[in-house]
Amino acid sequence: MLEIQEKFDTTGYEMLTDKAGNNNLHITEAMEQGRAVGFIAYTYHAESTVVYDYDDNGDLMLCDGLVRSVMFKSVLKGIEKMIFDIPDNNKFDNLKKLHFLSGDSNICENLDGFMNACDSCKNKKEVE
Repeated sequence: MLEIQEKFDTTGYEMLTDKAGNNNLHITEAMEQGRAVGFIAYTYHAESTVVYDYDDNGDLMLCDGLVRSVMFKSVLKGIEKMIFDIPDNNKFDNLKKLHFLSGDSNICENLDGFMNACDSCKNKKEVE
C-alpha cells in the first residue's frame, strides 16, 4: 500500500539541501513496501512554499498526491502560493496536466481554493 509521509532528515537529498541554501528543506516521500518510490522536496517561507524537485517515476497520480500533500500542509500554515523552482523543465508537463500550473508560469496561487475545488464540484452536482 502506498503511503505519503514526511522524512525527518535529508539523508540522500544533499544535492537539494545545497539548492535550498539556509532554508529548512523538507522531504516528503511516497513509500511502498518500505522503499521510497517518489519524493517531493520543498521549503516553507512566510508567503510561499518553494518546491525544488520531485520524482514521481512517471506516475501522474503519484505526482498529484505528492504535490497535494505539500499543498495541504501549506494551507494549514496559512500559505497561499506555491513556487516550483525545478531544474528539469520536463517535470512541468505533469504539473500542467494536473492544472497546478498554467501557461509558462511556475507559480500556483490560491492553494486553499485549489484544495477546495473538489468540494465546489461536489456541491454543484448535489444542487443539479
